[in-house]
Amino acid sequence: MYVDTAKSKQRGKLYTRHLLRESFRKDGKVRHRTIANLSNCSEEEIAAIKLALKHKKNLLKLGSIEEIKTTQGMRIGAVCFLKEIAKRIGLVRVFGNDQNGRLALWQVFARLLGQGSRLSAVRLAESHSACDQIGLEKFNEDHLYQNLVWLADNQEKIEKQLFFNRHGKRVPHLFLYDVTSSYLEGDKNELAAYGYNRDRKNGKKQIVIGLLTDCEGDPVSVRVFEGNTKDNSTVLDQVKMLAVSFGVKHVTFVGDRGMIKQAQIENITNEFFHYITAITKPQIEKLIREGIFQLSLFEDKICEVIDHNTRYVLHRNPFRASQIKNNRESKYLKLQELLKEQNIYLSKHPRAKVEVAQRKLEAHIKKYKFSDWIKIKLSDRELELMIDEQSWGEKYRLDGCYVIKTDLSDQSIKVETIHDRYKDLSKVEQAFRTFKSGHLEVRPVYVRKDLRTMGHVFVVMLAYLMEKQIYEYWREIEVTISEGLDELASLRAVEMRIENVVCQKTPEPNGLCEKLLNAASVKLPPVLPARKLHVATRKKLVSERK
Repeated sequence: MYVDTAKSKQRGKLYTRHLLRESFRKDGKVRHRTIANLSNCSEEEIAAIKLALKHKKNLLKLGSIEEIKTTQGMRIGAVCFLKEIAKRIGLVRVFGNDQNGRLALWQVFARLLGQGSRLSAVRLAESHSACDQIGLEKFNEDHLYQNLVWLADNQEKIEKQLFFNRHGKRVPHLFLYDVTSSYLEGDKNELAAYGYNRDRKNGKKQIVIGLLTDCEGDPVSVRVFEGNTKDNSTVLDQVKMLAVSFGVKHVTFVGDRGMIKQAQIENITNEFFHYITAITKPQIEKLIREGIFQLSLFEDKICEVIDHNTRYVLHRNPFRASQIKNNRESKYLKLQELLKEQNIYLSKHPRAKVEVAQRKLEAHIKKYKFSDWIKIKLSDRELELMIDEQSWGEKYRLDGCYVIKTDLSDQSIKVETIHDRYKDLSKVEQAFRTFKSGHLEVRPVYVRKDLRTMGHVFVVMLAYLMEKQIYEYWREIEVTISEGLDELASLRAVEMRIENVVCQKTPEPNGLCEKLLNAASVKLPPVLPARKLHVATRKKLVSERK
């Protein structure tokens, strides 16, 4: 038995056919019989069949024949692991099997493996065997930029499918929402604008990011706004998105005191939408003056006051109160040290101006926000701090106190649950820390177009969704997500070549790699394809540097 290969040229086109044939003798003559037409098989399959037929008498010893050559293959451990996690959370199914879906999947993986630009994602694909494991065709950074636009255009559909994949028919009714900003190094981004900069980067434009999660802190949706967008103006968009895209009719919206103000409450509250938020210290003082509640109600235990259809949850955090007090006393000690230094200087330098020393002290008093209860008194070129004890007591009597406000009825939810759900906003803050300064690093933003910026932030959100799942698997192992993925990335395949047949053999993992895989119940495939697609960046950076 053998494979008969023949080539023919018809109308200027070259055709190749492969037939599986056998030879036999009949009436003393050698005859041939065709068993099967293999022309539809790939070149790799034809090569494997020819190799097997060549060594058909010693297949058991195939591994020891001289034609076998082994070389070090590409990194496979991290991508194999991430692909399995993506399957479990439904990301592979949601993205689909076309080139755009596979490129999107690789962009999420690249964000977890090495936080960088689209150029760096292309280089990662070359070293991590992304084409073989994900099924990608050749691509460069331009394809990834176009893919960001595809992600932005399909973001709502992807978010919806992932949401129902996680929750099914048991749709949650409580959602957490918060907003942050991310500064930009350049000023050419189409969404860049000057606004309230949480990163304390004066003089830099920024974008605003709004993140919606469920009560467990799992991302549901992310939106990008212009850098001068106010926090509370983004709330209504998210409520509408829940109602229209996700079909969630009974929603409790949890946001901080700067997010959900009276205007937003009036817009979102009806028989289907409710809110949980907090009120500011001036608002607390006003309610105390009006007699809605008393200062004595702020205790270590949670207290509730109902006024018409609004429920107020009162609590004092003793740890926070002590923290504020210590911080204030530390500032006051620094102010006293500065006062002492200035008085010593004035006594040693008769020609020094007292007004200069006084202005320095007043600047620090304003900086520390002590102007309401500390004044400066001057007598015989000596400065003195005058403290208004009554103002001191009134100013800081609410240290550690906070009030949570909601329109939920006492039959639908307990007061302790209201308190706990508001505290759950820390889960969104944790997500933002991972987004901005943690492992995923949304900065620097290497794109300028608005849709590409939205796609970039969406990739970061999806990567965070995967990271949360990985953390649950590895929480008992003393390793960070970054360290664990680096360890898995060190696992390389062994490339085996027998004549024209090439495959990648997966080595047995050991040590920390084995521990990480077992913790997530992930098994690596014994053999991987080796299509040997060469992925490279379009821009030749080395030549540009010359």
